[in-house]
Amino acid sequence: MFRLIALVFAVVFGTAASQVPEYAQQYRQRIGGAIDALTEVMVRFAADAEAEGLNVAEAIARLRGSADPFVARRGESMEEARARLEHLRAQRDEMARAGPFGRVGLVLTSADGPLARSTLEDFEPAVPVTSEGLAAAGAGGLAGLGLVFVTRGAARGLRRRRRRTVTTTT
Repeated sequence: MFRLIALVFAVVFGTAASQVPEYAQQYRQRIGGAIDALTEVMVRFAADAEAEGLNVAEAIARLRGSADPFVARRGESMEEARARLEHLRAQRDEMARAGPFGRVGLVLTSADGPLARSTLEDFEPAVPVTSEGLAAAGAGGLAGLGLVFVTRGAARGLRRRRRRTVTTTT
């Protein structure tokens, strides 16, 4: 019975751990889509600015300095879009340099909050057959086995302690 429980824990933990690289892969795909969308917005904005003889920074400054609150808010949102685009591009480039295991670590430690949440909301589990997916599955399986053995050892220790307590009181 113990072996069956150990196997079940290994499979469950291994499967769960293998989802971390899969989530990272789906997150990287979303970064690409977000970069494409923000790039399109910024290209259009740059073209509008250029038509008025301005660069992007000057156009944003003009919008932000407007007395019209709506126009000023548009300037702030364009500045936020520009900054987010730069941040996502930097993160994409960092992930490309990090390699398979490093990418997983970067997603876990420095993911873009809104993008990470939307990735999690739409996450579809899969069994990745990449090196990092197999390594994560193996590590999760070992963690599951470890948990079973530690729990078994603790339970045996408690039983021995109870037996000693019962033996010494009788």
